[in-house]
Amino acid sequence: MTSLTSASRAAATLLLAITSADALACSACGCTLNADWATQGLTSRTGLTADLRFDWFRQDDLRSGTGRVDRGALELPNDEEIQQHTVNRIGTLTLDYGLSADWGVTLTLPWISRGHSTIAEGDTDVSSSKSSSVGDVRVLARYMGFSEGQDWGLQFGLKLPAGDSHGVDFGVGPQRGEMLDRGLQPGTGSTDLLLGAFKFGALGETADWFGQAQLQIPVISDRAFMPGLGANMTAGVRYRGLGPVVPQMQINSRIERRETGSEADTPNSGATLVYFSPGATFSVNDKASVYLFGQVPVYQRVNGMQLEPKWSLSAGVHAAF
Repeated sequence: MTSLTSASRAAATLLLAITSADALACSACGCTLNADWATQGLTSRTGLTADLRFDWFRQDDLRSGTGRVDRGALELPNDEEIQQHTVNRIGTLTLDYGLSADWGVTLTLPWISRGHSTIAEGDTDVSSSKSSSVGDVRVLARYMGFSEGQDWGLQFGLKLPAGDSHGVDFGVGPQRGEMLDRGLQPGTGSTDLLLGAFKFGALGETADWFGQAQLQIPVISDRAFMPGLGANMTAGVRYRGLGPVVPQMQINSRIERRETGSEADTPNSGATLVYFSPGATFSVNDKASVYLFGQVPVYQRVNGMQLEPKWSLSAGVHAAF
């Protein structure tokens, strides 16, 4: 399709799947959702939009390869860490400004609250930690001037190391006072290059589709820890024939390579994950909307032993000014 109606062009928009990298912990998580096509403002409309989103997911499914690990069959003490659970609560403020019909820029500011419990190698008792702080910031530009219909574009930007990458320690248990794994800190300590592409179109008069892919490439980090290169891919459809309620379905996937460095948990990092994400958006008026999505795993393959969520929940509100 080379063109869309102006209404479809303004509506067929896409939320980047970039929150996941902040919430990866020692294992990759299911937070790859494109919550609302209008949230990132990938449209020819100029001006400011804001989105406030909350994600909740509990990682308590211990997995290895493509299967589940039975903790009861593991002896204690063990020469491997046996993770128990990680509970993530992530609030994200996204500010988007359309500079022109072709150009726009997005700033993403996360707040991460996380509780983690594990049995470290050689221990028999659980050690746990809790933290709440800002995560890494993202600045992303987009260009949509390649076609008359403005139905595809490119994205480029940076993830900046605003989150603390060393400050969270275990507070309870035999590991009390020891630093939490680098992959579980609020920030990675790295500067990452973000490169993406997206395309969207109409499926008849009342349905739309979209596809999006993005690479996250760590380019600057301390010698002790380098996150793995990550790739997010998303495809989705939505139905616009129900008035203010717009149901959507998405397939979200993430591929991540192993982390490296003296402070990395290299054997237990890196994964290939695929999720199904149904949800809906409700338009309050022509300037504001709310949305709610769930997410469940379809395919999971992890290196070593990692925690994964059985489901996740995302909700938010979006406003144009």
